[in-house]
Amino acid sequence: MKIIDFRFRPNTPDVMAIGESKMFKALCDMIGFSNTKTQDLAEIVEELNEHGVYKAVILGRDAETTYQWKGSNDGVANMVNQFPDKFIGFAGLDPHKGMAAIKELTRSINELGLKGASIDPYLAQIYVNDAKYYPIYAKCCELDIPIVITTGPATLVPNAVIDHVAPRYIDFVAKDFPELKMIVSHGAYPWVSEMITVAQRNTNVYLDISEYENFPFAEYYIKAANTIISDKLLFASAHPFQDFKDCIKLYNELPFSNEEIRANVMYKNAGRILKLDM
Repeated sequence: MKIIDFRFRPNTPDVMAIGESKMFKALCDMIGFSNTKTQDLAEIVEELNEHGVYKAVILGRDAETTYQWKGSNDGVANMVNQFPDKFIGFAGLDPHKGMAAIKELTRSINELGLKGASIDPYLAQIYVNDAKYYPIYAKCCELDIPIVITTGPATLVPNAVIDHVAPRYIDFVAKDFPELKMIVSHGAYPWVSEMITVAQRNTNVYLDISEYENFPFAEYYIKAANTIISDKLLFASAHPFQDFKDCIKLYNELPFSNEEIRANVMYKNAGRILKLDM
């Protein structure tokens, strides 16, 4: 079975530096992130091939205004350009940069060849439906590209408020921008039922549940994938926070009701979003 990993960052030395960042150092220290070995990109691609990963989406991240973490969309593009048959890049954006963020998004798509956008509202410390994000959403619609919205509990992230990424605010964005394909990464955990409902009622909302597959009540994401959102759940590993190989093994064991649904989750749903010839 083909696999598309919708949340993947290679464990190269420059990427692994995030473990010392202002935003994630406490979390990374707690989970022993520094014990994760670094590899060169060619070795990582070889392992992806060995485990059947057809494509991996590399997400940029820009939280310079709030956490002094300036993402490098050029760095994402460099990895994609080295292995264009394996990687798809999304541009990281800081909404506090105003029109500079719009220009960066335009440059990333038109000049760097990236294929989507990526935002982190809890790192921006504003709600996902804040007016600062609306020019970004509008530009994504104009460029006809999807956007990944990172959610989750923001464990041990200084000054982060998880309510900023609650599904009820994502619902407003979905209604205001019905043309915008939105991938809610980490499944808006812990709002499991609310996220399932927002995905079910909006044709343009998708989700991955990376990092939270085994958390309390996460089994309802799988039950929903077996019934009302079989076309909405995407496989994502959140590598290197979780090893993609372990995640593939986990998804092979999750109780999807049939192999067609498992195929939807592992690659078909993502392929449609990315407009891939599968």
